[in-house]
Amino acid sequence: MTEVDHLSKGEPGHGFRTGRSAARPLDDVDRAVLAELVRDGRVSIRTLAERVHVSRANAYARVDRLVRDGVITGFGAKVDHERAGLGTSAFVLLSMEQNAWREVSRQLRTLPYVEHVALVGGDFDALALVRAPDNAALRHVVLERIQDVAGVKATRTWLIFDEADGPGPGWG
Repeated sequence: MTEVDHLSKGEPGHGFRTGRSAARPLDDVDRAVLAELVRDGRVSIRTLAERVHVSRANAYARVDRLVRDGVITGFGAKVDHERAGLGTSAFVLLSMEQNAWREVSRQLRTLPYVEHVALVGGDFDALALVRAPDNAALRHVVLERIQDVAGVKATRTWLIFDEADGPGPGWG
């Protein structure tokens, strides 16, 4: 098993009480179903089944279970990161060498658990949203992967204790 495989198959849970019951562990097909629904929340079950290489009945059952367990929290598809095994989230602020953004952002987008990267104005140059299974995986990503990226001079990590969605842009 490679280092990335080890990181991506981290043990769910983090030892903190959240008031939620633990969902069943996700297997590779569950993760493939989630990936397809995030990419296209309106995909038909037939197409979904073809894309993840399972029967339509299996695809229906998996989608129903993921909804029932609260892993899929809405369609478009929204994933509860904690229930999907990513219970530790953080914003990582980065100071970079001048003109390093393109290469740094390219490298960061290849790292496991880095969900979003943004170039920002202010005291830091960039912001990354990292979602990991636990503190050890987060520590590894920040201290051994992000800080090793050429062009990154320093990082500051802000743990996320709770999150809430706002109304969004109201496109409707």
